[in-house]
Amino acid sequence: MAERANNFPPLPQFLRVKPCFYQNIEEEIPANHQQLVRRVYILWMMYSATLCINLISCIAWWAGGGSATNFGFALLWLILFSPSSYICWFRPLYKAFRADSSFNFMAFFFVFFFQCILALIQTIGISGWGTCGWFATVTFFSTNVGSAIVMLITALLFTLVTALMALVLIKVHRLYRGGGGSLARAQEEWSTGTWKNPAVTQAGFNAVAQTAQGPSLPQYPAAVPSYPDNSHW
Repeated sequence: MAERANNFPPLPQFLRVKPCFYQNIEEEIPANHQQLVRRVYILWMMYSATLCINLISCIAWWAGGGSATNFGFALLWLILFSPSSYICWFRPLYKAFRADSSFNFMAFFFVFFFQCILALIQTIGISGWGTCGWFATVTFFSTNVGSAIVMLITALLFTLVTALMALVLIKVHRLYRGGGGSLARAQEEWSTGTWKNPAVTQAGFNAVAQTAQGPSLPQYPAAVPSYPDNSHW
């Protein structure tokens, strides 16, 4: 297959820093799972946007008499969690559906479970932790109503994102288990090293396909996931 240039994140041409990943859902993800992967990608963007709005809310919190520590932590969470969430749970899910990788599915489940816990903590909103969740917002109404209303928007967004994350975790787990996925498959991929070398799977399939169909080769390996999807989510 021809080498493809990385296209994500999309950066201006004049920058010396270039994109780190290649992402094309229509081209790399099987058709029956494109909608789910696209929705998880939108969920990542929603979470990143919520962290941005949380930063603005922390400025309002600070202006209304709150601590500057919350603004500092909010800026840290935005810089830290926005890119790391893409790398640590969206990319594993993307690669899992792209090549039916049990190892990447397990990586997604492990990281995304803690992401859900983190989002729940951010929704609760402990004062001094840099998140405008429910506890911080409700208690600040007695100090400054205007700032608290701005904080309330962030609390609602964190609640929505947390609920959607829980639904995604349940949905993907059901698809994976329904398709015969297991921890044993992930351990086998780890021991054989195929999780980090998808070209091995691709080459094996190409050899079989070339024998059966001639020179016309499909784009995806034989292990393209065939997880059942009986519900429209």
